[in-house]
Amino acid sequence: MLLLKVSAPWLLLVLLGQLVSLSCGARKSDKAVVPAGGRAHRSGNKGVAGGRGKFTTKEKMQCTWVAKDVSDAVQLLVKCENPEARIKGGITDLSCKYNAKPRECPGYRSDPKNFWKQVARALKRLQGKMCKDERALVRTGMCKLAPRSAHFKLDISSSVASAQAGDPETPPAPPSTPSPRPTPSATTACTRRRADHSKTAEEFCSSSWASVCSFFLSMMQSEEDC
Repeated sequence: MLLLKVSAPWLLLVLLGQLVSLSCGARKSDKAVVPAGGRAHRSGNKGVAGGRGKFTTKEKMQCTWVAKDVSDAVQLLVKCENPEARIKGGITDLSCKYNAKPRECPGYRSDPKNFWKQVARALKRLQGKMCKDERALVRTGMCKLAPRSAHFKLDISSSVASAQAGDPETPPAPPSTPSPRPTPSATTACTRRRADHSKTAEEFCSSSWASVCSFFLSMMQSEEDC
């Protein structure tokens, strides 16, 4: 009995020590697991809105785009301008937004860098449909089996375009027309005929009668001819 009375307190202390050590170990294990899970969750969301780039269309539109997070989706902001159209006329500025949920694509979560490279190529392929055709999706090869919502679709209500008329061109000068030649006057014709009379008088009359012959020939000329 004396032995039991002496050993009982020690047994209680040993049991308490074991309980305390087990409790501390459980807390440590919980702390080790929770942060790891938290880090894994954060790393899964990393790189969502890390895409940006620029390209030029066949219409000489110089475009830039950037991605940003919007709730559980991602939005592409596209802006284009054409400096040449400010002079020659046409569409000078163009802007719009594309929305998608790329998290639904496994390839996006595993390789976001390659995903954005494919988005840049897909945007450039749109060309004339950029910010105009909401049926034309921005698709990536690595997400071709993903749901339709994983591909970027145009928000047609966000599309804004500005146009400008070109500077008026100076009309070409009309071709020059040659000036009409003046017709000989009646007086000139009459003078020529009198000269002909004088020559005729010299041929058919002697030199002493030439002036008389010329006078008679002139008298014979009608006034209507002059």
